[in-house]
Amino acid sequence: MDTRHAHAMRFGVLGPVEVLDGNVAVDLGPRQRRLLLVRLLIEDGRPVSQDTLLRDLWPTDRPTGAASSVRAHVSRLRAVLDPVRQGRSTVLVSEPAGYALKVPAEARDTALFEESVGRAREALRVRQLPVARREIDAALGLWRGAPLAEAGEHAFADRERARLHGALQDAKELRATILVQQGETEQAVAVAESLVLEDPHRETSWALLMRALYAAGRPVEALRQYERFRDMLATELGLDPSPQLRDLHTAILRHDVVVLGTPSSGTTLSAGPDFTSAHVPPGQGPFVGRGEETAQLAALLAAAAGGRPRWAVVHGEQGSGKTRLLDELSARAAAAGFTVARTRAGQALSGNRGISQTCPTVQLLDALRQDGQDSAEDEVAQKDPLGTVVRELTQAPTLCVIDDLDQAPQGFHRLLRRLSQVVREAPVVFVCTLRNPDAPVSSKLLAELAPLGATWLTLNPLTVDDVAELLTAHGESGTREEASALHRRSEGHPFTLAELLKLPPQQRTSRIPAAVRGILHARLLELPEETRTLLTYAAADGAWLDVGLLAAVQGLAPDELLPLIDAAVTARLLVWDADPEAGGTGRYRLPELPRDVVLSTQTPSARQLRHAALARELATRPDTDPDRLTRHLREAGPTSPAAGPTSLAAAGQPHLGRA
Repeated sequence: MDTRHAHAMRFGVLGPVEVLDGNVAVDLGPRQRRLLLVRLLIEDGRPVSQDTLLRDLWPTDRPTGAASSVRAHVSRLRAVLDPVRQGRSTVLVSEPAGYALKVPAEARDTALFEESVGRAREALRVRQLPVARREIDAALGLWRGAPLAEAGEHAFADRERARLHGALQDAKELRATILVQQGETEQAVAVAESLVLEDPHRETSWALLMRALYAAGRPVEALRQYERFRDMLATELGLDPSPQLRDLHTAILRHDVVVLGTPSSGTTLSAGPDFTSAHVPPGQGPFVGRGEETAQLAALLAAAAGGRPRWAVVHGEQGSGKTRLLDELSARAAAAGFTVARTRAGQALSGNRGISQTCPTVQLLDALRQDGQDSAEDEVAQKDPLGTVVRELTQAPTLCVIDDLDQAPQGFHRLLRRLSQVVREAPVVFVCTLRNPDAPVSSKLLAELAPLGATWLTLNPLTVDDVAELLTAHGESGTREEASALHRRSEGHPFTLAELLKLPPQQRTSRIPAAVRGILHARLLELPEETRTLLTYAAADGAWLDVGLLAAVQGLAPDELLPLIDAAVTARLLVWDADPEAGGTGRYRLPELPRDVVLSTQTPSARQLRHAALARELATRPDTDPDRLTRHLREAGPTSPAAGPTSLAAAGQPHLGRA
């Protein structure tokens, strides 16, 4: 199909959702269809299952025909978004995991906005003020109203709406900074005043207002604004301004134009360090497939460098690459002058004594401090533990990494919850990783982070293209077929893929890496015996589960088999591949490596008995695939069952007689 027409369309959510074909607005139909488009646009090309769509579009009072309505709306959207397609749409696509809207970045107003802001920030850094002004005005000109307007009362849009609101505030502050540098101080004051009215607790906006007033020759008013903000903090929150704002107040009193960065001093307001350059940590291999996640986390570092605390939550199963992503982020932060503090499961990874402590405050102080001070013997920390941690966090730009949050003790979660409440204006980024976002131990903290506009990142499996890039980075000129085979065998799992690449190329599709075998075998042993038995039959039959067949060979009803299947899915040995074209349907699958591990745990005779049982049951079915029956009869060896001449002849086999 000709995709140029679809890519010529422009998609906007910085206001009511709109799609422009050239300069003509596309008729998107009724509100529910527009809401569906918003839901898909939020995912930025990632698939959304039909069950999720049903839950998000109709959180209450779901109509009886909701699933049919979704499919109908998808069909109508395809007709207007991809009108000249031939065959399947490449814009609104159906994938095993759900529906996905494939829109290039240059066609989305959110991406254009963020790119223009980035260019404005860079132009300010190199003192190209006219360019910076043009870019920031272009970025703000893309806003047409409240973002994601159609989803105003829908919870699925809360996180993206909060992120966009924070990005808009950042952009307005950047515009005021540029205005100050251009000498348009009164306009800068007006912008800053509107910002403090919109968010009275945002300290960076107050700091900007103070700078703009001083640059406009109104230092007394700048000092009055500081007193106003300090009184509000004390009255409403019982807090004091940050050390950075207090330093700004002192600079105004002393007319320290070097600190204030006013245009007359010949200095500039810093646009911040560069967080976009890759910094490969020592001893680490190639880093692929996480460009979008890395860019989002780097943007948080840039925001924090301006005195705005940020929180992020990175979710992914064990081995999905969370730690590797944070290694990359930590290297970038350290190169930019950040203090990097890391903990895992509530324990400091770098401390002063190298011993395990149970006190959460001591653990975080150990990770933060660089002076060798014994945190456990710090009398000040004992008297005011929270205040001590806050002071350490706010002394300099800091990246605080909390790996494996869901395995940390409750006390560590309580400490982080308190920090989320009191650290409101400081150059700090908190990044938490977890395997299970539904774990009860983390639920309260995650709930409190949502209103703060925390960034949520889910690490999905790597793609075939990522595998091909990784092969190239390893100096191998693998074909597309080889990359696809590796992707299929690893399921796109970064840890598994890395272990496979340690093997000689000719062994990667036949051998099981020792580390992967150990993990999968441990998961297998944790399952009930009945589930392990189910998996032995499933492994003998093939990749796709035939629930009726597996139930019959074990003398069970199909519904009795489902709890055993659920246990294997929970252990991440089986997967459910949904069919996005028919909500709620799909098939269970036993991936290659788990299947190989299950088969390797059985003796040859045990495997033969499984094949014999499967052949015996298949022979009773009139619609059995002859090739499938033949394979089981052959693999059963000496245990091959007796079968009627008719069924065996259909399978192309001679009568074997009774075993």
